[in-house]
Amino acid sequence: MKRILLDKVARIVKAKNKLESELNIKISNRGKEFTIDGEAEEEYIAEKVLDALNLGFPLSIALLIKQEDYLFEIISIKDHTKRHDLERIRARIIGTKGGTLATLSQLTKCFFEIKDNEVGIIGDAEYIENAQEAIISLIRGAKQANVYAGLEKNQPKPIGDLGLREKKVKL
Repeated sequence: MKRILLDKVARIVKAKNKLESELNIKISNRGKEFTIDGEAEEEYIAEKVLDALNLGFPLSIALLIKQEDYLFEIISIKDHTKRHDLERIRARIIGTKGGTLATLSQLTKCFFEIKDNEVGIIGDAEYIENAQEAIISLIRGAKQANVYAGLEKNQPKPIGDLGLREKKVKL
């Protein structure tokens, strides 16, 4: 049994039935304190999904964490800068009309969400490291164009045929 504190109570209570059926757990709450009951691995995944929902991710994207090759990471802006104008840093990450975040999502194939001074990332394991580096670079003051160029250059290469599939023989 795990207990966590969450801010977006109404949002999580609304999705409670779907969360319980998808994650094979039991959720109960008293105000902002939520209790998760289930097997240890399922509780861990449920905690990550609830954290993602609390950060602002839509339910469908938060449930991707349940899949084996998807990860959920939170980057604290304060950990990577000594500047005090955090509003300006958040604005740099979001970009004009959300343009920077949209471009980062395209280049990294990850989903981003910003709440207060935290940036949440949900993505495939092979892409999430590049997404983290891109966000940290933006926090530290790198130009958006330089971050995009770095992402384009460091795209993970798709794994080719390892010779494990049977070859089709034409008759």
